[in-house]
Amino acid sequence: MRLSQAFIPTLKETPAEAQIASHRLMLRAGLVRQMSAGIYAWLPAGLRVLDRIANIVRDEQDRVGAQEVLMPTIQSADLWRESGRYEDYGKEMLRITDRHERELLYGPTNEEMITAIFRADVKSYKSLPQCLYHIQWKFRDEVRPRFGVMRGREFLMKDAYSFDISYDDAVLSYRKMMLAYMRTFARLGVRAIPMVADTGPIGGNLSHEFIILAPTGESQVFYDKAFEEIDITENAFHHDDPADLERFYQSMTTPYAATEEKHDEAAFAAIPEDRKREGRGIEVGHIFYFGTKYTKAMGVTVAGPDGKELTPEMGSYGIGVSRLVGALIEAHHDDAGIIWSDSVAPWAAAILNLKAGDAACDKICEELYAALGRDALYDDRSDRPGAKFADADLMGMPWQIIVGPRGAANGLVELKRRATGERFEVSPAEALAKVKR
Repeated sequence: MRLSQAFIPTLKETPAEAQIASHRLMLRAGLVRQMSAGIYAWLPAGLRVLDRIANIVRDEQDRVGAQEVLMPTIQSADLWRESGRYEDYGKEMLRITDRHERELLYGPTNEEMITAIFRADVKSYKSLPQCLYHIQWKFRDEVRPRFGVMRGREFLMKDAYSFDISYDDAVLSYRKMMLAYMRTFARLGVRAIPMVADTGPIGGNLSHEFIILAPTGESQVFYDKAFEEIDITENAFHHDDPADLERFYQSMTTPYAATEEKHDEAAFAAIPEDRKREGRGIEVGHIFYFGTKYTKAMGVTVAGPDGKELTPEMGSYGIGVSRLVGALIEAHHDDAGIIWSDSVAPWAAAILNLKAGDAACDKICEELYAALGRDALYDDRSDRPGAKFADADLMGMPWQIIVGPRGAANGLVELKRRATGERFEVSPAEALAKVKR
């Protein structure tokens, strides 16, 4: 994308309503614009980040055997009355009446709907296990939406739902999803720690929230250094091996980890001093096992191996996809702007032409732009170099390829790594090789 033609409305001044770093930087870098309280329009650069995060989430869900569906945002109130949650959910639920006086709602979550879908078509244990997910917009009417996309009213979420014939099988599904989550966050370039959590209005008796560490996080967290040593690489654990899943689960749940609300001073004090860690964190995912809470309430049964009817066990698993955009910025930014990881950046590199109109600069920039294609944002504007440097740092692409007349005359460019500030004088071919790697 040529910056001279792009719709990326960056701001020099910080909007007064932005209270935290991610909100300030998302507005200043032209990623989003607020349409009303807690509701945002995603602009081209922001949407590219959102899509890249969603695709990583999707990859890891598919990898553990979850199957993607797409459920509607509008749900029938009758489904929620079947589960008993319609009256209990509270004012966060946006209730709607259509022209025929039918009661509807804008879904805050999808346990009831997925259970109804399952009920209609699955009749035998032979069809289990099943795990279905979608990536869909949700709405929760927060009383005070704040902090940009970190606590908005409308948000993009991945929610998955597992169905199993026994408690033991449901626990395997739960552990498999925990592994998928840890792989997801590692690919996004952040360290995540699962912590025991309350189940809230979703219900159940087994629940973990996933906290990523960020200096400006919303919660104080306490944990054992062991979490910094766990290997979540490609072959460390196999999701189809129950013994591996047990080993993984123990590594995730045995060391101490707690948010401020569940912190146990005595248990933390028992950890050797050199292993104690404290910091700030942001919740970006939550998983639940709740057994037959919904299937029993909604009358779901399948024929079991012995011919008798059994009630399937369920779990649900959420990741805040749009919330992750803000959380990643909170974890990785500096005074100059955003620092995107290679995996989620809207573009892999920013090409900065420091003297548009100079034949040598123009030639190298056009060749770089042609070679990188959709992976490059080419700053071809006639602005002064200082403005180009400032915008490149603000928008946070992992690499900056800086093309000035002195270097161009010698067939060289300057390559800057945004995360470290390191600079290298290299040939255009070497710059391309580093960016593409």
